[in-house]
Amino acid sequence: MAIKIFIADDHYMVVEGIRSMLLQEKNIEWMGHAMNAASCMAFLYQQQPDVLLLDINMPDKSGIDLCKEIKEKYPEILIIGLSSFNQQSYIQKMMQNGASGYVLKNASREEIVSAIESVINGDTFLSSEASVTMRENKDAQIPVITRREKEVLQLIAEGLINKEIAEKLFISTTTVDTHRNSLLSKFDVKNTANLIKLAAQYNLI
Repeated sequence: MAIKIFIADDHYMVVEGIRSMLLQEKNIEWMGHAMNAASCMAFLYQQQPDVLLLDINMPDKSGIDLCKEIKEKYPEILIIGLSSFNQQSYIQKMMQNGASGYVLKNASREEIVSAIESVINGDTFLSSEASVTMRENKDAQIPVITRREKEVLQLIAEGLINKEIAEKLFISTTTVDTHRNSLLSKFDVKNTANLIKLAAQYNLI
């Protein structure tokens, strides 16, 4: 079954460039594009793509905020951030808000296709330049966590609930909850999914 793709970007040349690249792919179905956040949301209300390529700098709303809104309303849609900004803060915010990938607008056809296929397979994808940026800034950004917090983090990533973690580590569920809240705070995220995603980027799990 073809992967349904939609793009939200206010630069027509970018949209047309990506569309022409993806039309060559037999397993990709182009659903269309939106030039702003409002028309993007109007389209998604009617039908949902498998993957949304989302510009992070939309004219009527930040793509970073729009990413969060879309993931809250349509969690099954996989979002790849699309940007000309190769800055660690933009990449990190998009991923924290639910994006599964981040690709620069100068990406090759192979890289865009690879990004789409990666997120469909449940992986996260950073374009080569974005990966370098995250690696260069990683050491300064990695939260300092205790040995016990790292153990809890690993078990959270394995899908264990507080009670199971408590039994495994021979501690109380209250203590597990304290460690979990501490991790959320240190990583500056609001939920477990984003905690795991960020910890994976930092190679902590």
